[in-house]
Amino acid sequence: MPLNRREFLLTTAAGLAACAKPPSVLAPKRASLTFGYASITWGNNDLLAMQEISELGYSGIQLRANIVNSFVRNPPTLTSLLADKHLSLIALSSGPLQIDSPNEARMLGEHAGRGKFLKDVGGKFLQVTDERPKDRAVSFGDVSKLASLLNELGRRCTEVGVTLVYHPHMGTMGEKPDDSDRILAGTDPANVKLLLDVAHYKQGGGDPAAAIRKHRDRLALLHLKDVEAASNAQGYRFVELGRGIVNLGAVFTALDEIGYNGWAIVELDTITEPGRTAKESAAISKAWLTAHGLPLG
Repeated sequence: MPLNRREFLLTTAAGLAACAKPPSVLAPKRASLTFGYASITWGNNDLLAMQEISELGYSGIQLRANIVNSFVRNPPTLTSLLADKHLSLIALSSGPLQIDSPNEARMLGEHAGRGKFLKDVGGKFLQVTDERPKDRAVSFGDVSKLASLLNELGRRCTEVGVTLVYHPHMGTMGEKPDDSDRILAGTDPANVKLLLDVAHYKQGGGDPAAAIRKHRDRLALLHLKDVEAASNAQGYRFVELGRGIVNLGAVFTALDEIGYNGWAIVELDTITEPGRTAKESAAISKAWLTAHGLPLG
């Protein structure tokens, strides 16, 4: 029906008013994080690591490949130990993929076997790194070979029901952001995910917050630690949360923006001060998290 003059004016005014409103700004999605802790700081004393990580209130744990030898003949024993400590097994560090392995089939079989063990004990993520070729620069072919190995192992992990996560790490082919980007670009997103370690990524020359936004569709697991300059052979050392140069506030803002919903493993490779225990270091990082409104549960 044709509008009369009054209806026309009212309709036009309403349309102009709507156009004059500033565009709405979507509030960032809120991250939903659950925090675990890595056993590496305790060396090979995994039982003590489980006990003390549990006592501090962390909900999950990351163990290393040495645990497989201890429980491979009786995985339910490890499952029971973890349940008694109210810990979920989040990840298992399986070591590096070697592009120059003398026995590629055996290497892949060993990693895949750890993936099967991880599934048997109720774990989620199998972590792998890589090794740089010895005595020569990394070539395009090396990157392609690593991507191929990751794809094959990722496929086998998917088949048994765990997720393969690639960990860009200092001293590896994926040390620098551009390098890890090339490696990820050659892998199948369905079977190979990203474990982002914010301290390794920062030390490698990257911006962890930017990486979170860039790789939001591949990001499956986080390692949280800090890094500072040091007068050692490396020129740096990893430290407890809040003690180094990682902009952790920006990291958690980026996680909010992408609505990250998953696990974050707090990690520290070695004790940072003489006389300090692994548990005390884990408590320092816990204190930082809780002080910034990030409870462990």
